Amino acid sequence: MACFLVSAAEAVVVTVAASRFEKKEKARETAPAACEGLSAETTAKIPFSRKLKWLRNLLWGGVALLAFEHVWHGEVVPWFPFLTAASDPADAAEMLHEMGTVGVAMALLVTVVWLGMLGVAALAEKRALPSLPEQD
Repeated sequence: MACFLVSAAEAVVVTVAASRFEKKEKARETAPAACEGLSAETTAKIPFSRKLKWLRNLLWGGVALLAFEHVWHGEVVPWFPFLTAASDPADAAEMLHEMGTVGVAMALLVTVVWLGMLGVAALAEKRALPSLPEQD
C-alpha cells in the first residue's frame, strides 16, 4: 500500500547526505595544500559522495517503480488523502504494518546490496593502486 514511502524517506536522507559530502570533497579539492601532492591513491579512489549517489539512485529507482505499481493498482490516487488506505482507520493500521515490515525490509535489502557494491568497489580500488616501492 505505502511501503515505497520508507525507501523514499531513506532516499531523501541519502540525497541530502550525498550533496553535503560532495560539497566537502570539492572544498577539499580546491584547497591549495591538496593541489601540491597528488598521489596515485587520490586518483584511483572513488569519492564517498559518488558511492552515496549509487545508493541514492538505487533507492529512487525502486521508489519510482513501486509508486508506479501502486498507482497502477489504484492504491495511490491523485486526490486527498492520496493513499486509499488512509481513508479508513482499519486500512490505515494495515498500511502502517506493511510499511513497518515490507517497507523496512525492502529499504534494508537495497542498503545491503549497496554495501556489497562498496565491497566490490573497494577490491577494485585496491587492485588499481600501484605497488609503491619501499623506501629505506
